[in-house]
Amino acid sequence: MSRLEQLIAELCPDGVEYKNLKEICGTITTGKLNANAMVENGKYAFFTCDATPFRIDSYAFDTEAILVSGNGSQVGHINYYKGKFNAYQRTYVLSDFNYTDVKYLLHYLKGYLRDYIMVHSKKGSVPYITLPMLQNFKIPLPPLPVQQEIVRILDNFTELTAELTAELTAELTARRKQYEYYRKILIKNSNNIRQYSLGELATLKTGSKPKDVFEFPHKYEYINAGTTNSGYTDKANCDGDTVTTPSRGQGGIGFVGYQYDPFWLGPLCYRIKSRNDKIVTNRYLFYYLSCFNEKILAYKKEGGTPSVNASDLVNIIVDVPPLTEQKRIVAILDRFDALCNDLTSGIPAEIEARQKQYEYYRDKLLSFKEVTA
Repeated sequence: MSRLEQLIAELCPDGVEYKNLKEICGTITTGKLNANAMVENGKYAFFTCDATPFRIDSYAFDTEAILVSGNGSQVGHINYYKGKFNAYQRTYVLSDFNYTDVKYLLHYLKGYLRDYIMVHSKKGSVPYITLPMLQNFKIPLPPLPVQQEIVRILDNFTELTAELTAELTAELTARRKQYEYYRKILIKNSNNIRQYSLGELATLKTGSKPKDVFEFPHKYEYINAGTTNSGYTDKANCDGDTVTTPSRGQGGIGFVGYQYDPFWLGPLCYRIKSRNDKIVTNRYLFYYLSCFNEKILAYKKEGGTPSVNASDLVNIIVDVPPLTEQKRIVAILDRFDALCNDLTSGIPAEIEARQKQYEYYRDKLLSFKEVTA
């Protein structure tokens, strides 16, 4: 019998009491500042609804606290801080803890609060937390020695997971550099290359704004400006096997994406589709344009908002080997891409597996029968 099992058998064999968060935290409040208050190189941490704190030159709190992002894409994200700090007006600050080891509460909130928010948040494109919702979140509270043993186990597991993840991440970085190098070599050294303008090879079109955009996964991705999706939709206006690149916006010009499945194409993104797949495949076009994205950047127009025009992009010269050679290049690069980026295989899958393993044991350790009166 493990130390934890012994403690449970001795101290809470029939279950544990559950308490609402408002009973556990003597103070649940929010910050008072808006996000514009952050400054570079400020003296104090400033917690907003982003996952990473910023800096500020003033503090409003000097305590040990758990901070909960109150809305936006990071809603429910948890930070822990002890000392002087400040907080955004929609970031919840939990302090003055009763009945609990703070690290135990931290592990529990990180594990289960976000799912609770998704269930109880008012439906809309942007989920957010209300104070009553947060106050009524229930926590199982075994006796303190049990909590402390759980914290010891989970902290050790977290440390081991972090070490393994760091090693895998370093390996992933090295493999991605190797991938980028060989990708260019493969394409440059192809035989029997013919040159075409992009306009001869493919059609370029922009999409439209969807009626509804959801921040959390729905049936289809919404692809617009930027290097990641711009949300999700319940309808598609574009087939899969399609190359995309932003037409305007900060930070996205020159990025080349590939959509395997149907998606919604936005008004600030070009769909690039082969006119004849017996001359060039869409997957080869993706690899060529992402490998030589400086050809896109050469047409970038600065100003208020960076942009590229389709009338310029159609002039990009593309080196096109025979179809058999295209398929060989694509097969090699697909294998490399899976190693570097695929969440079902390769190094990212290993990193994901470590996190899933932690979550499995966390769930086992933090599941308690509620004691009956």
